[in-house]
Amino acid sequence: MSLVYSTDSGRMCPACRRPKADCICGRARPAPAGDGVVRVSREKKGRGGKTVTLVRGLALAPDQLAVLGRQLKTACGSGGTVADGVIEIQGDHVERVMPLLQAKGFVVKRAGG
Repeated sequence: MSLVYSTDSGRMCPACRRPKADCICGRARPAPAGDGVVRVSREKKGRGGKTVTLVRGLALAPDQLAVLGRQLKTACGSGGTVADGVIEIQGDHVERVMPLLQAKGFVVKRAGG
């Protein structure tokens, strides 16, 4: 049985048995490998009728993904978030996001309709 929580340091990593803040095994994980194609799509379903632009398939580390998401949101002039390896930008910005990603050297495809 392994230690999961400590009153001194909080949650513990089950693999390296260190506090989550000092976990060494989480940093060593490689970025998820995809097929090398970034897919940009537009979605409304389940969002109260609001349109969002989704960018999927970026094989970047979480911190690099957050920086790219911030750059894309600034270029589009709208809000958004980065969650589960997907960049979500509020509004329909597919035509604006695709050239920006291509300029950064990504192979980009439009997904969906």
